[in-house]
Amino acid sequence: MSKILLHTPEGVRDIYGREYARKLWVEKQLHRIIRGYGYEDIQTPTFEFFDVFSKEIGTTPSKELYKFFDKENNTLVLRPDFTPSIARCAAKFFMEDQVPLRFTYLGNTFTNTSNLRGKLKEVTQVGAELINEPSVEADAEMISLVIELLRGIGLQRFQVSIGEMEYFKGLCEEAGLDEDTELALRACISGKNYFAAQELLNQRRVAEPYRDILLKAADMFGNMASLSDARALVKNSRSVAALDRLQALSEVLKAYGVFAYVSFDLGMLSKYNYYTGVIFKAYTYGVGDAVVKGGRYDNLLHQFGKEAPAIGFSLVVDELLEALDRQRVEIPLPEEIRTLSYREGDRPDYLAKLEEARRLREEGKAVALMPRAQGAAGETVRDE
Repeated sequence: MSKILLHTPEGVRDIYGREYARKLWVEKQLHRIIRGYGYEDIQTPTFEFFDVFSKEIGTTPSKELYKFFDKENNTLVLRPDFTPSIARCAAKFFMEDQVPLRFTYLGNTFTNTSNLRGKLKEVTQVGAELINEPSVEADAEMISLVIELLRGIGLQRFQVSIGEMEYFKGLCEEAGLDEDTELALRACISGKNYFAAQELLNQRRVAEPYRDILLKAADMFGNMASLSDARALVKNSRSVAALDRLQALSEVLKAYGVFAYVSFDLGMLSKYNYYTGVIFKAYTYGVGDAVVKGGRYDNLLHQFGKEAPAIGFSLVVDELLEALDRQRVEIPLPEEIRTLSYREGDRPDYLAKLEEARRLREEGKAVALMPRAQGAAGETVRDE
């Protein structure tokens, strides 16, 4: 090579030493808590066929995927999102199963976009998926698990916002919006761009009072009182059923003892089109975006041939670490690595130090053997 490459491409980075030790601790804690809810580990490929993340599935836009070809000229992509992969896997291996299926995963995802404002294009995600379970109790289990995870790694200042896709879809249906207008309006609202939403509704000549109702619903968040206000805006059964579900969900979350961490935001929507009902995001101090995103996707497995309701979430470990750092949450690090040095060329001294190292390793301590020149100092301790 004409020059030595020492740098990484934009959007990816190396992690080592104490920082990586912190990350491993967080991953281990998250995994322990999720396993405590009865979730089994699952691993899917880092890259999949393009169709697994296609527009029809409703996931990441094609232009944001890392695409390449295999030797048979099939289009492959690095996964931008775990949920479609888990859905494909569940449809393949659990097609006939009707009992609830609980899966948890850990791995990296890849997003090829230049509009990340300094964020990483490769991040580590931990998540859980609950399949074959359509109930409000399943929704509550997922949200309470998210709250326990955030508390379990030491965060205290966070909030889980809960929305309902069916409320918005019912309102759009009642207003007579076509699919393209609904999708465009969703993009405006999910980006909290209410001026763009108002302009869109004017351009599409959406009739009153629905222009005003859609904008009010988009800006409706807070507590249970906001749900009462939301009910007064609609007449269609689809939106009313969504509000009834949120009401029931709030009661179960109170039983879990986590309702203090919850708020409702009916203007919260997702760029992922596969979400069908309850959606939620967790926010915490020190991070600009949500550290957890999740929701119900009752139609996604149908795309892979299995009829099954499901709900899941993913946590971005890298952003959790940023939040922990900014909130000055202490993370326990492994013991320092002990270095035992032996005199170079002195076989008896080497064997003695080797025996000591074996004894210490059996006690669970990390020990590195290091040669030293004759007459140099003895044992040292090195901090990784």
